[in-house]
Amino acid sequence: MKIDREQVLRMFEIYTDAYDKEDAKIRLKYEHTFRVAALCDEIACSIGLSGEDRDLAWLLGMLHDIGRFEQLRRYGTFKDADSIDHAGFGADLLFGRAGETAMIRSFVLDESEDRLIEIAVRNHSAYRIPKDLDERTTMYCNILRDADKIDIFRVNVEFDLEDIYNCTTEDLRTCAITPEVLACVEERHAVLRSLKKTTIDNVVGHICLLFELVYPRSVAIVRDQGYLDKLMHVTSDNPDTQAKLEWMEGEVTAYMKEA
Repeated sequence: MKIDREQVLRMFEIYTDAYDKEDAKIRLKYEHTFRVAALCDEIACSIGLSGEDRDLAWLLGMLHDIGRFEQLRRYGTFKDADSIDHAGFGADLLFGRAGETAMIRSFVLDESEDRLIEIAVRNHSAYRIPKDLDERTTMYCNILRDADKIDIFRVNVEFDLEDIYNCTTEDLRTCAITPEVLACVEERHAVLRSLKKTTIDNVVGHICLLFELVYPRSVAIVRDQGYLDKLMHVTSDNPDTQAKLEWMEGEVTAYMKEA
């Protein structure tokens, strides 16, 4: 599959120009897209992909959050639980399953990888990818999911958590961690969306993305960038929450040493 990166970048600019890039939330996803694409490229290279195979990984990064912009316009939030599954919505927009004209042909003319692209975009934020995928599709899903997770750590550090989670500072600094969410830290796996009841649960859930990284290069990038370390230093005015955050920092530090 031949991918013209310059064409993809032009079409992404045309699409996002319809939204207010001065809006902090739009800017967040705009910048996130480029970083995820670059990370997909780097991870793909680390496992020996090159040429068109590496271009495909990069393309998935450019397309993965295409649904976020319209999600924010329609619902005023990035919280899927309060609006729509942004990953599935993005796949529907790309392939004309949202009652609108398909967008995918604007980005790439070749139809040979349509199924893989749709599966990867649709499942990039799922708790688990489908078990019945072929080895190649699974690989690309994992590349995209790793890249997305890595940059989420940066987003949580460089942007106000209040903007990310649509919450007040008071709520963020006083709420409690749900016991079922804390258990995911101890068990070292991602947090199901349905378990998150409070704002701080979302922060813990994002930290737990570390446990799901597939590729060694992904873990190395997280270690080198240092964003996770900074995110781990989030504090709370709730004494019980603060104590649990400090315990969690120890658990994550131990995991990173093992990894």
